Amino acid sequence: MINQRMYDLGAAPSAIRELFAYGMERKAMIGADKVFDFSIGNPSVPAPEAVRETILKLMDMDPVVLHGYTPASGAPQVRQTIADFIKREYGVPATPGQLYLTAGAAAGIAISLAAICNAGDQVIVPSPFFPEYRIWTEQIGCQLVEVPCLQPSFALDVPAIEAAINEHTSAIIINSPNNPVGSVYTRENLQELAAMLTRKEAELGRAIYIIADEPYRLLTYGADVPYIPCIYPRTIVCYSFSKCLSLPGERIGYIYVSDLMDNARETAIAVAGAGRALGYFCAPALFQYVLQACLELPADVEAYRINRELLTSGLRELGYEFVEPQGAFYLWVKALEPDAKAFSERAKKFELLLVPSDSFGCTGWVRVSYCVSRECIEGSMPAFAALKASYDAE
Repeated sequence: MINQRMYDLGAAPSAIRELFAYGMERKAMIGADKVFDFSIGNPSVPAPEAVRETILKLMDMDPVVLHGYTPASGAPQVRQTIADFIKREYGVPATPGQLYLTAGAAAGIAISLAAICNAGDQVIVPSPFFPEYRIWTEQIGCQLVEVPCLQPSFALDVPAIEAAINEHTSAIIINSPNNPVGSVYTRENLQELAAMLTRKEAELGRAIYIIADEPYRLLTYGADVPYIPCIYPRTIVCYSFSKCLSLPGERIGYIYVSDLMDNARETAIAVAGAGRALGYFCAPALFQYVLQACLELPADVEAYRINRELLTSGLRELGYEFVEPQGAFYLWVKALEPDAKAFSERAKKFELLLVPSDSFGCTGWVRVSYCVSRECIEGSMPAFAALKASYDAE
């Protein structure tokens, strides 16, 4: 007999990937240049040439070693390289034993939640949030607690988060730069959060972790992205190279359990145990070695900056309301009616693929992913104009 929950998840794919699949069908039917697909965060910028060069060099390695298993937590020399980088870049005493290489940030977050939560615990997420957080939390028998961000800034509402914390709270997931809004939480906002969490830990007599989901850390437009372990010691960082190096399909990243927390070693051991229990061990070996060589490559932000300016200036002229993104490559646009799903469906009539906000934990918005070609953005403007005109005519 099958697992009914797993069947239900398989039968109800995510709104993002469902729209992406629809876009692929439409492109095959009418041509890719006629479909304006803003559905998924799949980088259009190619991976740096250094990545290709590194892969070619690695092909000269002994294939038994290159394609063989590494230790479950990752190759020691790769973890040492990442630890040294964290020490240099952020000034924290990172050690390789606190690192666990993963198949991207998704695996990292699932592992981290399993490591620090027990059935019946609660995990807080500021909303809007990446929808898979709910699945990973509920899969381990825990409850996701949504706390809306402040509007129009979409900053953390620290008093509201404090009100949501109780004796069952294990963690809060922080995603900055944020998917889907593109907001970046300020140092002051995070310091306020950290002070509150420290106070609540003492009051409740239990550890409360921050899980920092950071795949967009290097994709910013001048905003400072504070390193959360420097502000709140009990932090687990989940990092991915999918966005900064345009490697989403290679699924490579890491978990860093901050050395600064008082139970650092125990937490790192629990992370390793959760990785074992979930089957998330020995991340792809070839790309472990690739990231060791390419760890400090800069992200190609300029292409996204240009797209951001094209999209925001175009939509502003047409009269759309949106949140000015400080990072990542998403634009959070106010739907032209309260029902975001209905707005998204109407947009499809103009071949515009916009993700409704409902699955992100709020209503009345759509996410527009601008990690697309410049031609897609430029070509979409008449469609956005026609969409708005269809509402203005009512």
